[in-house]
Amino acid sequence: MQTATLQEDRPTDQPHNQNGNKSNPIINFQKEIDEIARKNHQPSATTLLSDNHTHALVSQLENSHITADSLLVGLEKVNQVEPGVPLKARLLNRSSFLTKSLATYLEKRLVTDHELIIYLGPHNLHHPSLGVLFQSEYELAAGDPAQKLSLTSDDKSQIIEGLQEISNSIGAEVFTIWDGFQDEKVHEPQPDEESLVDKLAVNDEAILERWNPSSMRLMIRSIPESAHDIVELRVACVGNVDSGKSTTLGVLTKGKLDDGRGRARVSLFRHKHELDSGRTSSVGMEIMGFDAKGREVRPDGAAGDLLTASNQVGLRKQQLSWDDICKKAAKVVSFIDLAGHERYLKTTIFGLTGCSPDFVLLIIGANAGLIGMSKEHLSVALALSIPVVAVITKVDMTPANVLEQTVKQLVKILKSPGCRKVPVFVKNEGMSSELAQTFIQEKACPIFMISNVTGNGIAPLKVFLNSLPAGLEAQYPTDDPLEFTISDAFSVPFVGTVVSGVIVSGHLATGQEVWLGPDGLGHFQLTIIKSIQRKRVHVDHAHAGQSVSLNLKRIKRSGVRKGMVILSKNLESPPKATKVFEGQVLILYHNSTIQPNYQAMLHVGSVRQTVKILSIEKSKVLRTGDRAKIKFEFMKQPEFVKLGQKLLFREGKTKGLGVITKLL
Repeated sequence: MQTATLQEDRPTDQPHNQNGNKSNPIINFQKEIDEIARKNHQPSATTLLSDNHTHALVSQLENSHITADSLLVGLEKVNQVEPGVPLKARLLNRSSFLTKSLATYLEKRLVTDHELIIYLGPHNLHHPSLGVLFQSEYELAAGDPAQKLSLTSDDKSQIIEGLQEISNSIGAEVFTIWDGFQDEKVHEPQPDEESLVDKLAVNDEAILERWNPSSMRLMIRSIPESAHDIVELRVACVGNVDSGKSTTLGVLTKGKLDDGRGRARVSLFRHKHELDSGRTSSVGMEIMGFDAKGREVRPDGAAGDLLTASNQVGLRKQQLSWDDICKKAAKVVSFIDLAGHERYLKTTIFGLTGCSPDFVLLIIGANAGLIGMSKEHLSVALALSIPVVAVITKVDMTPANVLEQTVKQLVKILKSPGCRKVPVFVKNEGMSSELAQTFIQEKACPIFMISNVTGNGIAPLKVFLNSLPAGLEAQYPTDDPLEFTISDAFSVPFVGTVVSGVIVSGHLATGQEVWLGPDGLGHFQLTIIKSIQRKRVHVDHAHAGQSVSLNLKRIKRSGVRKGMVILSKNLESPPKATKVFEGQVLILYHNSTIQPNYQAMLHVGSVRQTVKILSIEKSKVLRTGDRAKIKFEFMKQPEFVKLGQKLLFREGKTKGLGVITKLL
């Protein structure tokens, strides 16, 4: 039986759903634990500008909670812009103001954002303000339809040329994501197959009006000076066994279409038994890169669409290593390939909690539907508040009636009270770019229908990944003390002990002395970072939000395990491990009662250990749908956990979710 989060048909007399769809207890509880997490984590403020000619302006705006729009308005006042001039005329004339003000603004924004999207369309071409460049047609009223303008080919060329000149002056590139003024260009390998997909993947009028953009989208992306400056996006790939997870990642990262027998997935396997069985049992990693001009990083000599038959032969002998990709890329998408078999559920949950993915790709086999562990993986992603993107594979081999059933089932589950997502079938690259920017805020779930054999639907998926924003600075504060969570550890011959993980906060550098722990007794020891690698490329330093590998000095492999942390030496007090803690918990599903002394496997970040319930506040037993404050105790050894961290505990499948409220 699946967890209560994703039950499609729920009895109205259940205690955890007394108010129907108007007030879902799981959704409400997730909002509560998100609020607790935010209260226990207040990021430091950062200064947006430091130039002398705008210092007074910035000081004034900082006191009133500066925004991107107010910054541009202030810059326009400083440069004394002539009022009433339409945006189109200003972009085509390329005045000194445009070059100076826009360059100043972009340079400061790119320091933290690394990439920005510019919108040009009927909604803003007649507008006089420069700030509307960064607003889509859904953020800005289009105005009088009679005033709507369009861009000719010459107009577009002049505007892009001017923006390229500005970008070059600040060490960036500009490229077109989507041109709303010309006909769509989509990948069409199989006309009969596409007609079937289009027939089943139907969006209603409201969705088409919202997510089918008519504007032109340009992206300005910083050119990284080294591997340290590359934008990183972590994407976890989950789904039921045999749904096509590894094959999809193989096609995306290697550029080679599958042969129908799983050849594309071989590069992601780490163990011999995975090659023999064809099933992933560990956390696999692979990357794909996009350069500063938005092009997919590919082997030298490969031109045009990689998914065409003429390019497939050459690609079999040309493959790029991770360091080759990082030398050319400005943005790297790190895929976390997780297991789909129920036997390896603990490994999959560890990948979702310990590897800190920014997004989840839920892979669904069109021939099987959302079955088995797919629902469990979806419920875990929702419990952890990780945005979900659905990908339906094998559309080339699935009969029409089976594919129709799969689509209807997915839409029904996404609209259910446990999910409350708006399903949006992605038709082209324009919808991909629009969804990538705002689907999280609008609680939408993009659905891609692809074939790894024919290549149908792969192009919009790549545009989506290229347009996805990286992790927010508020989520990974760089001004806080160093905290690095260890998700893997191994020993390298002639190098020593190496640990890998994600920097949760702060900075680290080679030669830095740090705390490592806790050990089996809850103690921390000092060590020195000998070297740092990011995507297998040596770097001198790294900051919050980046996943790196560290070589530690005078540390044996036996003294390091998953779940340990590396902390700054300059803490106000020595770090302490926790043996007993208290959490606010919601029971998702349990077929009997939960009482004190009940034991389950707990997941908190990269920590994975058995816990025992010591006491339950104001209750003796808990059942499905109940909420309570529970006192937990780690059974084996103390761990480093923090207030506000989300937790999952399970016995087989997931039993409950919650948040840490007190350390004892």
